[in-house]
Amino acid sequence: MRSGTLRLGRREFGAHEPVIMAIVNRTPDSFYDQGATFRDEPALARVEHAVSEGAAIIDIGGVKAGPGEEVTAEEEARRTVGFVAEVRRRFPDVVISVDTWRHDVAEAVCEAGADLLNDAWGGVDPQLAEVAARYGVGLVCTHAGGAEPRTRPHRIAYDDVMADILRVTTGLAERAAELGVRRDGILIDPGHDFGKNTRHSLEATRRLGEMVDTGWPVLVSLSNKDFVGETLDRPVKERVIGTLATTAVSAWLGAQVYRVHEVAETRQVLDMVAAIAGHRPPAVARRGLA
Repeated sequence: MRSGTLRLGRREFGAHEPVIMAIVNRTPDSFYDQGATFRDEPALARVEHAVSEGAAIIDIGGVKAGPGEEVTAEEEARRTVGFVAEVRRRFPDVVISVDTWRHDVAEAVCEAGADLLNDAWGGVDPQLAEVAARYGVGLVCTHAGGAEPRTRPHRIAYDDVMADILRVTTGLAERAAELGVRRDGILIDPGHDFGKNTRHSLEATRRLGEMVDTGWPVLVSLSNKDFVGETLDRPVKERVIGTLATTAVSAWLGAQVYRVHEVAETRQVLDMVAAIAGHRPPAVARRGLA
């Protein structure tokens, strides 16, 4: 179990403090919202709403994770850099994360005020960690099974998926620390669906405690993903219940940061699990006391 403090931007989070990272996609073709926050005003409204519902981190992405039209680094930067600067201006205390695997985009968003680089593709660009070190920002180290960005896994196999996740994520984390990224700003992520089939993602969830035991804070990105949809045979818009069930299990096993679409629902799940675990009191306690 982790005992240290996670420090991102102006915020500090204790070891037992669950943290919500709200997704804001600056893409016209995102799998979940189909471009609902591609334009600036809806995206800024989404940020304001997410913060009001309890999100401490806003994760801004300029490229759809799955296959699709090519998005150059220049276009990715156009979609994200100015938006990061505006979110920084309007919400000075929120932690701004940017979902990118490109070091040149990372440099530009750090200049604009980003606090965290969310590298979902497992260090495919080794210079990204160097950017994080140079700007003093945090870094998410993700297992993607060696997949190239924006590709889907095909008949991928592991002798032991969690052993591979641990090897890759802790290796990336230690390399980042050696390069000068603050140890209290590094997170590891099992990378659900990235370089994995549904059974791999379920096993990664079941064995999440092994990641927590490394001492690095664990981030999980579960929200409405294919492994939830395949497990329950539900389309994208009907995966919230499965996502929340997976969130509860992950919270019980010790994950700390949750990258989500549904902020309010996730907040209730995390608060309930924390109360059961004894890490927070009930909001009210009247029963049997009147």
